[in-house]
Amino acid sequence: MGDRLKGRVAIVTGGARGIGEGCAKALAAEGARVVIADIKEADAARTVKEIGARGGQAEFVHTDVMDLESIRACVSQVVARHGALHVLVNNAGTNFPHSIDELTPERWDFMLDLNLKSMFLFCKAALPELRKTKGAIVNMSSIRGLIALTDAVAYCASKAGILGFTRGLARDEARTGVRVNAICPSNVKTPLMEEWLAEQANPAAMRKACEDAQPIGRMAEIEEIGRIAVFLASDDSSFMTGAHMLADGGALLD
Repeated sequence: MGDRLKGRVAIVTGGARGIGEGCAKALAAEGARVVIADIKEADAARTVKEIGARGGQAEFVHTDVMDLESIRACVSQVVARHGALHVLVNNAGTNFPHSIDELTPERWDFMLDLNLKSMFLFCKAALPELRKTKGAIVNMSSIRGLIALTDAVAYCASKAGILGFTRGLARDEARTGVRVNAICPSNVKTPLMEEWLAEQANPAAMRKACEDAQPIGRMAEIEEIGRIAVFLASDDSSFMTGAHMLADGGALLD
């Protein structure tokens, strides 16, 4: 256990599993009291239990990140219980293969609402509290916000939008003391990734391709991304705002 975030309260959206779980565990390992804002109750209970077994502090607040009233209720509950909010990790999101021909307006809206609009809504609700503590916001983007992926037009648009949103909000909040930064991972070993691999005609070959996409020769572990969130949430990155950090195993070296 470390103490870089000792005494701080952090909300992690989509923190029940996947990259969000990695962020929740990494923040708790550095002393933060972590609130998992998610709808996946069973996964959240498991993650909270595992954090507690490691000596960390975590709890679950059922939150629909696409509903402003649910978000406001989460923030209010956190502040009422703990007195302050210092860190917001906007991680909730999804992906599914889609060409523009098969992508319906409804599915486009779902992707953009979950991946991008939810960040706007959570920031809108949390910023009054984060300004009081001169806190930090960490937004989870992707290398797909920087380079394209086949059959992923809505996903790429949402992740690129996160980077624009991060820069714009960082500019607006610079004088308030709230820092806003983003992370751009490449392939990460998450349940969503595992589910997608299992659906492929040759899962083993596709797994190798996903690993080989990074010159480092493997996919990231979820807590490797979490440790970058810790850096951006902590005073170690006190002169950084509006930036995005690559966590791509060298995928963008070429």
